[in-house]
Amino acid sequence: MVFRLHLLSLLVTGAAVNGLLSMRGPYVLKDSYVGRDFLECFDFEAIQDPTHGRVNYVDKDTALDQNLTYTTKDTFILRADYKSKLDPNGPGRNSVRIISQKQYKTSVTVVDLRHAPMTCASWPAIWTTSRTVPWPTAGEIDILEGVNGVGRNAATLHTTEGCTMSAANMTQTGRLTSENCYWRVNYNTGCSVSSNKPTSFGKAFNDVGGGWYAMERTSTHISVWFWARNEPIENIPRDIREGNLIVKPEEWGLPFAHFTDNTCDIKKKFGPNNLIINLTFCGDWAGNNYPATCPQTCVDYVNNNPEAFKDAYFDIGSVRVYEPPGIHRRHSFERGFL
Repeated sequence: MVFRLHLLSLLVTGAAVNGLLSMRGPYVLKDSYVGRDFLECFDFEAIQDPTHGRVNYVDKDTALDQNLTYTTKDTFILRADYKSKLDPNGPGRNSVRIISQKQYKTSVTVVDLRHAPMTCASWPAIWTTSRTVPWPTAGEIDILEGVNGVGRNAATLHTTEGCTMSAANMTQTGRLTSENCYWRVNYNTGCSVSSNKPTSFGKAFNDVGGGWYAMERTSTHISVWFWARNEPIENIPRDIREGNLIVKPEEWGLPFAHFTDNTCDIKKKFGPNNLIINLTFCGDWAGNNYPATCPQTCVDYVNNNPEAFKDAYFDIGSVRVYEPPGIHRRHSFERGFL
């Protein structure tokens, strides 16, 4: 069952909550998704791929029947079909796209990811946007995203018109690769930051057992961190690696991506978002940037080589979402706990 911290008052006194409220920067665990929580608290979206991929997103029952998703007490697997050759005139490769039932605004999202799809033609993503308003009215935040299993992770924002970034205003370890967040510019590239760590994506990510991604969003900034699982233990914040009830991003060091509000009204451009995890193939990005090192054309490769996608899966240990303690205190008052 998803851990909900509306019962914070049962764990600490009102005075302790007041102490938390006076502190700067801590976030308190709101929801922890582990194992079957993904089946119960996320919806399976059997929709046409908005990025025009060679994919067929299936519903929950089909995903379970075909073993495209399964769980243990501490694991959630999301994968594509790796057994079927495809009719060139038929639907794309079966895969899964899930979206959280809950929305979040000011928050920290921590993803413990052990393995990700890093094959030719693949386009895996863990990201947020709103399911209740037209995209991208409430913005889009890409936490993990890349294509064809090459390069480093890109953290990216997509917005309506009037949001840009400048490296001069971004205190971060990554590299700003595109400045305009407006989705109609540069073929919807968005404003994007490439990670400084080779282990943030691709084969190198899987070879070290993955790692942790964290995304903090406030009314004034959006930041993304990454720690590989093989980094020295002292480099990985304890609250991250142990999944603590409270996290303190101000103690994590520089993020690799730090989007600021200097030339973008983040409060206006980003509303409540749902969390999405999906795997598509080819399409607008992976297909149009299919490397010469990959065989055939992108679509032909997806159609004719099911065995190539045996390792095209997410292995997720957990997703934890934290909110400022003031939000929990308000929820507790509303429920009569304090």
